[in-house]
Amino acid sequence: MLTDVMTETNGIEAMNALRDLPASPEDYAYVRKTIEFLTENWRDQPTLEAIADHAGLSPTHFHKLFSRWAGISPKQFIQALTLDHAKALLRQSASVLDTTYEVGLSGPGRLHDLFVTHEAMTPGVYKAKGEGVDIAYGFHSSPFGEALLMTTEHGLAGLAFADQGNETAALEDMMARWPRANYHNDVAATSAMATRIFDSDSWHPDTPLRVVFIGTDFEIRVWETLLRIPLGLATTYSDIARHLGKPKAARAVGGAVGRNPISFVVPCHRVIGKAGGLRGYHWGVTRKQAILGWEAGMSAAA
Repeated sequence: MLTDVMTETNGIEAMNALRDLPASPEDYAYVRKTIEFLTENWRDQPTLEAIADHAGLSPTHFHKLFSRWAGISPKQFIQALTLDHAKALLRQSASVLDTTYEVGLSGPGRLHDLFVTHEAMTPGVYKAKGEGVDIAYGFHSSPFGEALLMTTEHGLAGLAFADQGNETAALEDMMARWPRANYHNDVAATSAMATRIFDSDSWHPDTPLRVVFIGTDFEIRVWETLLRIPLGLATTYSDIARHLGKPKAARAVGGAVGRNPISFVVPCHRVIGKAGGLRGYHWGVTRKQAILGWEAGMSAAA
């Protein structure tokens, strides 16, 4: 069984101290390698030493790096990746959409979330493939690798992730969604937005994060529903379809979830299969596992 380096006595204090240290851009590379290893070998219950060896780090260094990134120990993180945990999320979240529709987005469930406000572009803008819309973009370090942010005068319009060497492909993928928009590389314009998104100390209701949706009416309704899933919980495609008044449209919901252009902020990663399977994710299932595990750490620290 995986054992922790920290003792039970000082574990909480040490973990809190680690959370105060900034995660380096290299951390996610180790995390991704670890998740891929655990996905293939979790049945063997690899030891901390075995995982650290696979990552190319000493057990102590690996434990510190992983805990700094995730806010929880490697052992706790592994537990957050299991099918049993996913099923538990669904049991806990059985009425999550019912509840949030009753209390609204300002309810207690969003206390530790991003506090997003949103608006939608007119259908004409979508049909015109973004013609006349000015979009600034820039790449920034994030806990989940390089993040591509796209902003308009109305707010954040796109957030994608790119593995090292695939930045151009990620940019082309996002530009293809609105091919007639006017794009310009402006890291300075997107930098503050990146900090607002990935620094949890900036998550405050007094400074809501503005996002703008550019999609079909159905897609926008699905994306608005995703915003109602609180951090640390999850729901299913069929449950979203039910809340949209289209109980037989789970497949169409899945398509809209997959086309969500604002990853992480609009939490499509919190939608899983009825049986607890993570299923597909446009930016990679490994990254989806990483985000869910990272959020488990946020919830544990709340």
